[in-house]
Parts: sequence; C-alpha cells; structure tokens
Amino acid sequence: MNKPTIAAIATPPGRGGVGVIRISGENALNILQQLSRSDKTYSPRMATLSSWFDSEGDTLDQGLSLYFPAPHSYTGEHTVELQGHGGPVLLRALLERLFALGCRPAEPGEFTRRAVENGKMDLAQAEAVAACIDAATVRAGKQAQRQLQGAFGEHIEQLMQRLTSLVAHVEASLDFPEEEIPALFFEHLAEEMQQQLILPIQAMLDSAPLGERLFDGATVAIIGAPNVGKSSLLNALSGRDRAIVSNIPGTTRDVLEVDFEVHGIPVRLADTAGLRVSEDVIEQEGVRRAEQTAAQADATIFVADATNPDTWICRFDADIYLMNKVDLQHDGFPGHFITVSAASGEGLQDLKDCLASCLGDIEMADESMIVTRERHRQSLADALLCIETGMSTLHVEEQLEITAMQWRHAWSALGGILGIGDVEYILDRIFSEFCIGK
Repeated sequence: MNKPTIAAIATPPGRGGVGVIRISGENALNILQQLSRSDKTYSPRMATLSSWFDSEGDTLDQGLSLYFPAPHSYTGEHTVELQGHGGPVLLRALLERLFALGCRPAEPGEFTRRAVENGKMDLAQAEAVAACIDAATVRAGKQAQRQLQGAFGEHIEQLMQRLTSLVAHVEASLDFPEEEIPALFFEHLAEEMQQQLILPIQAMLDSAPLGERLFDGATVAIIGAPNVGKSSLLNALSGRDRAIVSNIPGTTRDVLEVDFEVHGIPVRLADTAGLRVSEDVIEQEGVRRAEQTAAQADATIFVADATNPDTWICRFDADIYLMNKVDLQHDGFPGHFITVSAASGEGLQDLKDCLASCLGDIEMADESMIVTRERHRQSLADALLCIETGMSTLHVEEQLEITAMQWRHAWSALGGILGIGDVEYILDRIFSEFCIGK
C-alpha cells in the first residue's frame, strides 16, 4: 500500500528571498501538474520555470519546479520541490493549495524517516541530518557531514562484520561437542576480540564526552575574588567587549554570559560576581548566584590576581586555576596555576588548550569515529558489556552457548545504531525531534 503524498515548507519561518516547499509520494508529479495547470513533462533533476495557480486559476506565485523520480530522490519516492518567493503568506497559500490537491501535512522528520524506510540512509545518517542543522561550530558541522556521508555507519558495520566472524567460530565449536577444543583456540579468539572489538569500541566510548559537547555545548564559570580580572578574561576569551571592566571591586553584580568556541566546542562562558563577604544585599545575591553558577557549570576557572596573594586561595574545587595579571608580577605562584595576562593576551592559548582538554577534547586519528549522540553511546556501552560478559565464559566449554548468546546480543546492540533489526520503537523518538520539512 502506497503511503500518502506529503508536503511541507522546508525553509525556516519568516521572510526570505527564496522559500522551498517539498512534496514526496506517489502522486507528487500529478499534483505538480495540477498546481501548474499543465500536463507538460518535467525532466528529472532539471529546474523548470513554472507558475502555480489557485483553484480559481489566479497565480499564487512563480518560481522553479524540480522533479526527482523514485528511487533517485532524498526520500526514495517521487519528490517535487517548489522554489518560490520567501514570503510567509505566499508559501502558506501554496501549501494550502497542495493540501486541497491531495497532499497530507508532513509530520516532523517524516521526509527523512521515509528515506530511512526506503533504504536511502541508515539511522545514524538520519540523525546526522538533524546534527547538520543544529551544528553551532564548523568542527561540529564537519563531524555531522562525516556521519551524513556514512563514515560512522561504516565503522559500525565493520565492527558487526568482525563480531559475526568471531561468533561463527564459537558456533562452529558448538557443533562438535565431542571434540576437544585446544586452549590455543580460545586464546586466539580472546585476542582477536580484544584487538578487533573491545579496544575500538572503548576508543569510541572515550570520545563521547567530546562528541556530545560538540553539539550540546558546555557551560564554563569564571570565579574568583573581586577585581582579579574575571571580566577582562571573559572579554579576552570571547573577543568581545561584553563585560564592564573597572578597578572598583564588586563592579560585576550578576552573572554575565557570552558564547564563544574553543577547539570547535561551543562554550557558554559565565562571568560571576566576585566572591567575598559583603554587607551589600545586592552583592550578597550576586555572590549566591556566582556559587550556584559554578556548581552547575561543566567546568570552572578560578582566577587569582598575581599582585595580590590574598586572592590565591580557592574554597572551591575548580577545574582550572588561573593566575592573571602576570604582566605585572612574574613569579612566586603556586605550581598548579596557569599564568595569563588578560590585558596583553599572554598565555590565553594555553588556557584555551587546557579548557578544551577539561571539556573532553581528545586526539583521534579518525574523527569520523567520534560518538556524538547519547543513543549511540548507550548502544556501544551495551555491546561492550555483552562482549565482555561473553568473554568471561569463553574458556569454559560447557558455557560456550552463553558466550555465543552474549555476542549475538552485542551484534543486535550495534545493529540498533544503524536501524538493523526491530527498531520501530526508536523511530518515533528520533524523528519527533526533527523540524517539519526535513
């Protein structure tokens, strides 16, 4: 049974020079011909200048019509794209006309879901579509493109193929229970499993903190006593003059946030009120908010003033200890401090490198193996647990069936990343997060 033909606006809400409407389904071409009041032939993948009419024959808009016949389209179905003017009123009128001609409104992510169901991409690639849209930095965008092009899925497929081969060896040994299996067989199998699966999967899991923060971002709080240069540091790191800088202690009364990136990781940097005892009610509230921000942040930078030893003691467990104003005082600092000068820029790159490391940045020979979604991380962790559980019974011939069963479970966990097997229960959750028109 053919699915209904769907339609949706594919460009963001608001005014723009160009607006795109996407149509997908068995009747896409027929609906286009009715919309343009023409039975002319549309050449596949060729832009055709068209006028689109309402039910009275009046022109709604004029633009380009593109036809992509199945299966050579994004969804794998007959697909049409209308590229017209980007006015919201015109786009909505066109969409209503398409509904009158037989289209159904597309649900969030329905175009991409149909692409998955028609074998045009796997689940990991489908999730990369949303990641491409949501990427806040160039590094995140490149990572999403790698996954969209299938590099991550290829790694998972390779792991599944290796696991299939190793499970086959165990299954084969079960067919000959009377035969004595040499101990060397088990040792070789265990070594192969360690090198070909356990270590690669663990490396991917180690990348998850970085991968998830590439898209989710991180919050970093700057804390310290008044007048140590926290606001100057925020301005220097972000490259913007956002915070008021003054020699008067207590200038910053509330939390000031600014977005920037470090090593391609989106960071929300929070400048907080100076930590000190004060009789000022407003400043007391600022200190309370500073402590709250530090407690909730992904990382904290404690800033001290190189010229004032009274500011060197931190009553928090900070991730980075920073000695500012080293352009005024050069030595005598505790060894755990990184030295910088927010005024001159000295040491800022070292600080950025250290901050990136705190946020999970790691060196990987192939960044296409970075895990960027919690669902993928959980599936890999489940697979690794099953593999290691199976390893525990590998050397016991009477329990080889348990080994085979656990490794088959691991294969299923890996397959769930790509949508192999019964994964209907996760499709709704994944595509509900998409925007309409994609």
